[in-house]
Amino acid sequence: MAERKGDRWISIAQSVLLHAALVGLVAYGWWTFRDQTPPLPHTLAIEATVVDARAIAPAAPSPAPPAKAQPQPTPVVEPVPEPEPEPTGPPAPTAEELAQRAKAVQDAADRAVHQEEKRVADAEAVRKEQAKREAEEKHQAEQKRQEEEKRRAEDKQRQAEEKRRAEEARLSAQREADLQHSLAAEEHVMAARSNGQLASWEAQIQARIQRAWLKPPSARTGIDCIVYVTQVPGGEVVNVRLGECNGDASVRESIQAAAFRASPLPPPPDPALFERNLEIQFKPVD
Repeated sequence: MAERKGDRWISIAQSVLLHAALVGLVAYGWWTFRDQTPPLPHTLAIEATVVDARAIAPAAPSPAPPAKAQPQPTPVVEPVPEPEPEPTGPPAPTAEELAQRAKAVQDAADRAVHQEEKRVADAEAVRKEQAKREAEEKHQAEQKRQEEEKRRAEDKQRQAEEKRRAEEARLSAQREADLQHSLAAEEHVMAARSNGQLASWEAQIQARIQRAWLKPPSARTGIDCIVYVTQVPGGEVVNVRLGECNGDASVRESIQAAAFRASPLPPPPDPALFERNLEIQFKPVD
């Protein structure tokens, strides 16, 4: 994990404070030893009287009257210095030694600060290199992902294009087949109509409707009507409608009923001739 910038400056500050404390302790010791001075020897005051031996005479037979004693000056006694105590510990360091020690501590502190700064700088360089490498890896991964998405999109587009072309080809082939089938069916129907099969089938339907017709009393001679018949495969009649007709309402209704009674209509001789909507001329023979 990369070291944060705030942690780096905290480490530098702690190192500087520690070495400053060491320098302060050394300076304090130097000032303490410098202020210590050896104690002054104690002076012993002694009062004494100096007597001259020549003034002492042998005892006389009869003591003379004592002469009045003259005051003698007080002799000055030189103080006897006490012997200095022998040192019990190592001698106090000199100022030069203390200065050298302080300089050594300061040099050590400077080296420690320099080493700490170098360590922090190296860690920062490693962090930047790692971040750069991660950014490059992320960029390469993103580029690879985009290329993969582009390739997939191109494959999907190509597949869609191929599918579209295949569908167009299928539809074109289907239309061509339907067209060919329609042309063939039309040719077949035209051939069937030309040989009279359609006319024969329509005549059969017309005859069946006329047979099923129940002539009303109002019907007169010469009825001629157009009947539109709708049928389904199998010949079942589902709808009947009259066009032009010269009969009255009773005749028209009887013709429609006859068309429904004629169901199912006869099938065509050729299935290709089947027509859903037929136009039949109803013209009964008297």
